[in-house]
Amino acid sequence: MKNQHPGRRGHIRAATGFVQCWVRGALVATVLCGICWGEEAHAQQKIGYIDSQTILEELPEYATVQQKLDQLEQEWRAEIQNQEETVQALRDEYRARELLYTDQERRKKRAEIQKAQEKVDQLRQRYFGPDGQLYARQQELMRPIQKRILDATEEIATEEGYDYVFDKSEKVLFMYAREEHNLNSRVLRALGINPGQRADGQ
Repeated sequence: MKNQHPGRRGHIRAATGFVQCWVRGALVATVLCGICWGEEAHAQQKIGYIDSQTILEELPEYATVQQKLDQLEQEWRAEIQNQEETVQALRDEYRARELLYTDQERRKKRAEIQKAQEKVDQLRQRYFGPDGQLYARQQELMRPIQKRILDATEEIATEEGYDYVFDKSEKVLFMYAREEHNLNSRVLRALGINPGQRADGQ
């Protein structure tokens, strides 16, 4: 099994994830069309954008978060490497003495090697998997910074009258939107669902 560890900066994979739901390509196209052409009777929309990654890199606390995550990553990589060296030592011993083992001893040694390798794989997944400890720790450390940027963005948008603010650092992401432009109710009706129907039925 190949190692699939994130890079030193790659582990900040949710640094710009200010909300959980990304606006995907087709939805973005639909929304933008509605803004640009579907609301001709309304006043022109005021739209701004930010680059959250650039903002993050200007914040001292972001550098501190990176340092903490880097330290954790180094410690956990070292632990995994030690385990991998143990597995390799078992393999080397098995190859060197294979002809001297009985069939029962060979089975026992192979099972020992397999168990040790599974332990390494589980450890790697625990630390660096999609829902691993590194990702969980990153989310925990980044959450206050994300909230600060989101709050500042909403404050500026409100004070200066922006209808929409996009984050251009990666994928298009709504940072702020006036409720009057929320299309949820119309989309639900198009799907045959009356807004509030589920709540009323509970």
